[in-house]
Amino acid sequence: MDSELKLKKATYHLWTFTISKLIGSFGAQVYSFAISFYILQLTGSATNFAANLLCSILPRTLAGPFAGYVSDNFPRKTIAITSQIVQTVAIGVLLTVCLTSDLSLIAIYITTCVLSLTSTFSGVNFTSSITGLIDEARIQKAMSLNQMSISFAAIGSPVVGGLLYGIVSMPVFLIIYMIASGIAVILESTMNFKLFANRKTNGEGKKKEPIWQSMKSGIAYLKLNPLITTVIWIALLVNFFFGAHQVGYSFILIDRLKIDSQHFGLTEGAFAIGMLILSFYFSFRKEVKYPLLLSKRGIIALGILMSGIALPLIIKMSYSWLIIFYMVLMIGFGALIILINTPMQVMLQKQIDDDYKGRVFSIIETMAQALSPLAMVLYGFLYDFIPAQWILMVSALFLIGVVMILARPSVIRKAHPEWGENGIIKEKAPAIH
Repeated sequence: MDSELKLKKATYHLWTFTISKLIGSFGAQVYSFAISFYILQLTGSATNFAANLLCSILPRTLAGPFAGYVSDNFPRKTIAITSQIVQTVAIGVLLTVCLTSDLSLIAIYITTCVLSLTSTFSGVNFTSSITGLIDEARIQKAMSLNQMSISFAAIGSPVVGGLLYGIVSMPVFLIIYMIASGIAVILESTMNFKLFANRKTNGEGKKKEPIWQSMKSGIAYLKLNPLITTVIWIALLVNFFFGAHQVGYSFILIDRLKIDSQHFGLTEGAFAIGMLILSFYFSFRKEVKYPLLLSKRGIIALGILMSGIALPLIIKMSYSWLIIFYMVLMIGFGALIILINTPMQVMLQKQIDDDYKGRVFSIIETMAQALSPLAMVLYGFLYDFIPAQWILMVSALFLIGVVMILARPSVIRKAHPEWGENGIIKEKAPAIH
């Protein structure tokens, strides 16, 4: 295939991938919104809400290494389509249960586990496939557009979910998800996952390496890059303390502050607006020169905002000001998440060899989520017995402390050698925006 035709195909991938993610994410987030609200209104317990989050995170953590092995040893297109089909079938089964009997917490938890498993295989597979679908010059643009599509869905889905919740039945939410997932299957089936791939086998035509040996090879490859190891440790501990936000935000707004579903949906949508703004910015700007330094600053700002969630529990606000306050806060959260993640993801895409991408990205994701199940259980318990404001503020302090230690100046200088002593740039370089 000549280079001009490959570039045209890459452009097709760029937009097809974006649309597929937009549609799939919209259905998933409408479903997630409805289920979260259903559990909290049905039980009024942060523990039950956290249990559903646990069912989402624990399977992802356990399956991550296997997803990496599968992605590196089998055709990635087959994995993508199969994962999406299983997801569609799982929602279909839950829809059947909903139509034939009452929707129980057990049925919700089981479905959440299945969806978590399929999204793990799909997510690791797509992350590993970016450099096979898109030319290297447009990797940051591809990842930014992908995030923009997720952000568009995140903006619309809570609003749609908030408006529909209480008006239509749960089966309607499930049908929306099924239709979106089915369209995603069709779009993904038209993509060529080998277009720019630099894999020696493309997952075909060789004797498969034993799974444990394959995982050991991935770990050995990972040890050769200390920067990636640093990223893993930061992700591991930051995600643990960020569990205070994941469990506490919905619990505080819905259970403690009694925000109704429509207005809660607006605050959730504001989070996506922040993500959208920064994703749009990264879709046309040059690559960040010092991604680890930028991520460090972003995480510190994230900790400050996380403590701000507790402010209405300390200072009384009117209902209108509550909504405005949380919308502004969530715009900041969304923007910082992109500011932290996108530059690091682009750097990793370019540094990691194609034949190891699945295993390395799965290790990163697994380690990033390794303590999250414990965080969900711990914070779910704490919010039922300890004032939420204290939990958030103490967790925010720990989050900031972790990144200050793990991304201390000596580590930053090793990651970016051109950065001089005490943060002084040795050579003239463009500032980080």
